[in-house]
Amino acid sequence: MQVIFGPVHSRRFGKSLGVDLSPGRKQCNFDCLYCELDAAKTVDVYDEVVSVETIITALKASLKEHQDIDFITLTANGEPTLYPYLSELVDAINTFKGSIKTLILSNAANIDDAKVQEALLKIDEVKLSLDCATQKCLQKLDRSHAGIEVEHIKAGMLEFKAKYKGILVIEILIVKTLNDTADEIAKLNEYLLKLQPVRIDIGTIDRPPAYKVEPVSYERLLEISHLFDSSLPIYIVSRKKAEMTPSHYNEEQILQTLSQRPLTAEDIEALFDGESQKSFENLLIAEKIKKVTANGVEFYKKA
Repeated sequence: MQVIFGPVHSRRFGKSLGVDLSPGRKQCNFDCLYCELDAAKTVDVYDEVVSVETIITALKASLKEHQDIDFITLTANGEPTLYPYLSELVDAINTFKGSIKTLILSNAANIDDAKVQEALLKIDEVKLSLDCATQKCLQKLDRSHAGIEVEHIKAGMLEFKAKYKGILVIEILIVKTLNDTADEIAKLNEYLLKLQPVRIDIGTIDRPPAYKVEPVSYERLLEISHLFDSSLPIYIVSRKKAEMTPSHYNEEQILQTLSQRPLTAEDIEALFDGESQKSFENLLIAEKIKKVTANGVEFYKKA
């Protein structure tokens, strides 16, 4: 039973070690249509629990083998906040992690639980999913366990954010015809303006899902990003960028695009053809475009 996986390399988190809190099988309070794991009945407690001691022993051994780790990522075949000893585990990791950052990837279903908040407050970076702003969408897309209410999730996030001193990132996964409507995005936008996370990642399906659902295109993700208030720190996360054919933009169009939504270097490479990228560089030199950094991600925006 493999508790530790990786290291995994990423632009955002550098070199990270993963900690799987449910290595034996999927244990989750959501059964999301887009999940890359097999479909499974939802649960609200783990009935297979790995001890804190087992996890810590495996993690220490892996850290001895890999001594240049940037992040320890708490995740699961399912939902990591269902792990009953999460707070104790985080306390134990914090005693020896040194300068390594901790991160948890959660579906946020339990964020209104005081014990869950207590554990997450001790983690350096918390990434919470929020695919839906309405109960109908939550039940249809995320197939939540009985009793989970989207309004409780939203209230819990606000309560947690008010106390949290670390980095809060929200992840929205867009699924064709399910949460890509103007009404659902408008409700998400309204809520996120209240929450004010450090970063909002929006993406779509890029691995085989458990159910027959479809991704949206990168172009559609870009359109959706423009439906959010321009003050929100939206970051488009999509492998589909590589499938795009870049287009020609003149200088005015480049500035207009950047005024609607800041773009990353990846976005610029995907959107702009070679001539347009030269125009972009000229605008950058002329200081009509500026570079800003949000939570380790570099964006370009109109100056």
